Amino acid sequence: MAEEKTKAPAKETAEAIQETTEVVQEATETVEETKPAVPEVDPQEFLENFNWEKYEQGIEKVEDSKLEEFEKLVSENFVDTADEEVVTGTVVYLTDREAIIDINAKSEGVISLNEFRYNPDLKVGDKVEVLIDIREDKSGQLVLSHRKARTIMAWDRVNAAHDNEEVVSGFVKCRTKGGMIVDVFGIEAFLPGSQIDVKPIRDYDQYVNKTMEFKVVKINHEFKNVVVSHKALIEADIEEQKKEIISQLEKGQVLEGVVKNITSYGVFIDLGGVDGLVHITDLSWSRINHPNEVVELDQKLNVVILDFDENKSRIQLGLKQLEKHPWDALSDEIKIGDKVKGKVVVIADYGAFIEVVEGVEGLIHVSEMSWSTHLRSAQDFVKVGDEIEAIVLTLDREDRKMSLGIKQMTPDPWTDITTKYPVGSRHKGIVRNFTNFGVFVELEEGIDGLIYISDLSWTKKIKHPSEFVTVGDTLEVEVLELDVDGRKLSLGHKQTTDNPWDKYEKEFGLDSVHTAAISEIVDKGAIIEFNEDITAFVPQRHLEKEDGKKLAKGEEAQFKIIEFNKDFKRVVASHTAIFREEEKRNVKAAVKRQAAAADEAKPTLGDANEALQALKDKMEAGSKKK
Repeated sequence: MAEEKTKAPAKETAEAIQETTEVVQEATETVEETKPAVPEVDPQEFLENFNWEKYEQGIEKVEDSKLEEFEKLVSENFVDTADEEVVTGTVVYLTDREAIIDINAKSEGVISLNEFRYNPDLKVGDKVEVLIDIREDKSGQLVLSHRKARTIMAWDRVNAAHDNEEVVSGFVKCRTKGGMIVDVFGIEAFLPGSQIDVKPIRDYDQYVNKTMEFKVVKINHEFKNVVVSHKALIEADIEEQKKEIISQLEKGQVLEGVVKNITSYGVFIDLGGVDGLVHITDLSWSRINHPNEVVELDQKLNVVILDFDENKSRIQLGLKQLEKHPWDALSDEIKIGDKVKGKVVVIADYGAFIEVVEGVEGLIHVSEMSWSTHLRSAQDFVKVGDEIEAIVLTLDREDRKMSLGIKQMTPDPWTDITTKYPVGSRHKGIVRNFTNFGVFVELEEGIDGLIYISDLSWTKKIKHPSEFVTVGDTLEVEVLELDVDGRKLSLGHKQTTDNPWDKYEKEFGLDSVHTAAISEIVDKGAIIEFNEDITAFVPQRHLEKEDGKKLAKGEEAQFKIIEFNKDFKRVVASHTAIFREEEKRNVKAAVKRQAAAADEAKPTLGDANEALQALKDKMEAGSKKK
């Protein structure tokens, strides 16, 4: 039994050795012609005569020279799976997920088909470059990598393709910001969106998972970046076509083109390698807001060459010029004074443009929108898209100009102005505007009048009309003057009320005395208010009180009117005059009393005669004594 157990594993080992020997023999015969001569040792004979049983039991020891010889034979005929060099293998079998590759090793290797996405046409028998990835996985399988092998070899190939301007094949893997990622020789290269084609590309997804040809246009060795271009492959052919087209360009020539790009200012047309621009104003005789109202992308259409520069690099094209100008087709029946209908297409500060027929516009100036003379905006009367009626005011077919009016659709309100607004009549109006010198009041549409600032109030001193009214206020007015030829109406607001100065002329007459408080101190005096209408000025020297001090703001005192001018609405008052007049009266009374007293003390003529007679008598008596 022990002998049978010993022979059984020996037999199995011998069979394994037999198979290995056959592989070695086949490999030896394959390379026999190219390998140098080796010692004449028959591996088959060596293996057959080798006593494996004794070797396993440790009875017989193999000579080192024989082991070295065996290892040499194996190394010469089998790939060293520990070597990281790139080797070439053959596809021997394909599954749904993997490719079986023979690299002439002890066993065949496997590679995921994901590494061959760039080559969907992979088939049995194709030669591929591989690198040993795992010598033996859990199942004892040799795992290879085609991607790593391509990466190792890729940079040499990419550099060579760039230096020699070679065309390379690449697999578009996915989209990225600004372009696409392309697998070129196993390297992920960047394909900018502008380098996909000569025309703008709007759908990048259509190129994903496709194999295309490219040129390597840029390599950054420091950051390991590669940029490729598909556009560069076709630019050479296009450049030749472009030169041929440019050489044949002439003004007025009609060409067929394709809408390449649409912008807010115009449309770019591809004329077959040469681009031209149709400005928005040359797309249609009618006014349009955006070119996409007329054309769309990839649309084929005929255009006419309007102009180009000396190098013919900038080509100006026209589309509307292929049609007859609408002014040439305008009916001869339209004349000045006719009523026309149209749509508002544009509104400007100075008026609105009305499209009477397609491509023919007329201008309604803002002054022709209303009989009113005060400034207003065109937006107050019409808006874009409105359908309106107007009267033709001017018509110039040569210069293709037409002016229209809508105020002419209603009667001129000034035709019977003298009947409706005679001088002296009173009305109500709306404040529309004001200036430094007055207020403009609208009595009705087209009838405006001016109230001068001096005619706003009888009593208030107004520096600016905004102190008295605001725009939109309703005022009662009286017609003061009417100029029919000049279409001017002079109005007054204060005239609608009695003039309070007529009443105040007696109440605040000269020398009248009133009590009031100082409301404001100014440079040359002070201001006092007797009531809501009468404001008086007190000069500086008339503020002095009886004690010699000056009146202060808010101090109440009596004032005497020393000037009252109704025409200029001027009132001047004085506090000092109150006690100065009293002083004058007191002085006069004192003088009078003094004079009276002097008169009483003064001797009469009779007394003087008597005194003189007594003196005479005395003198005469003295002389007699002598």
